[in-house]
Amino acid sequence: MPDRRTQWELTHPPYDHEVHAQHGRRGMARVVERNVQALLARRAEDDQEKTRSERIADGVTRFAGSMTFVYIHLVMYGTWIVINLGLIPGVPRFDPTFVILAMEASVEAIFLSTFVLISQNRMAALADKRADLDLHTSLLSEHEITRILSLVQQMAVKMEIEEAADPELDELARDVHPERVLDKIESNEEDFARTGGSNPRRRRRRRGGPRTPNASQPQERPGGVGSEGA
Repeated sequence: MPDRRTQWELTHPPYDHEVHAQHGRRGMARVVERNVQALLARRAEDDQEKTRSERIADGVTRFAGSMTFVYIHLVMYGTWIVINLGLIPGVPRFDPTFVILAMEASVEAIFLSTFVLISQNRMAALADKRADLDLHTSLLSEHEITRILSLVQQMAVKMEIEEAADPELDELARDVHPERVLDKIESNEEDFARTGGSNPRRRRRRRGGPRTPNASQPQERPGGVGSEGA
C-alpha cells in the first residue's frame, strides 16, 4: 500500500513554473499578435480609402524627405552654379545673375510646402481619430476600475474592515465626467494666464503690498518703542 505522500504525488503533479510561464507567454503572444494584426488591417484600410491627390501628396512628401532628393539637388544646383560662374570652358552661361535659379527654387518651395501641408492635414485627422480611441479606451478602463472598486468596497463593508469607512473611497467609486474635467482644466488655464503663472498673494507680497497683521504678534505703538509721548 503506498503511503499518503506517494498518493498525493501521483494525484497532484508538482507545479512547474517554466511550463506555466510558457503558457502565459503563449497567451500574451496571442493577444499581442491579435492586436498587431488588427492595427495592420486598420492601417491598410485607411490606405485604401486615400484619394488620388492624397496618394500623390504622400509620394511627393516621402520623396522630398529622402536623401535621394538631397543628392539630386546638390548635383543640379551645383552644376547650375558652376556653369553660370563660367568655371567650365566652352559651356555658355545661361543664368549669369541667378535670377532663374532663384525663381525655380521659390516655385519648388511653394509646391513642396503645399504637398507637405496636404500630408500633414491627413496625418492630423488620423491623429485625432487615434486620440479619440485613446480617450474612449481610458474612459472604459476608468468605468471598469470604478465598478471593481465599488464591489471591493461592498465586500469590505460586508467583512467589517475599517478602511471601508474611508470617505475617499466614495469619491473614487464615482464615475468621472470628462466634460467636467475639461471645464476644470480650462478654468485653471484661464486663472493661470490671468495671474501670470503665480499666486496673487505672493505677487502682492513681492511688490510690497499690505500684509494682514498676525494677531499673535505684539503691535508697536504709534510713537515707537521708548517714545516720550508714552
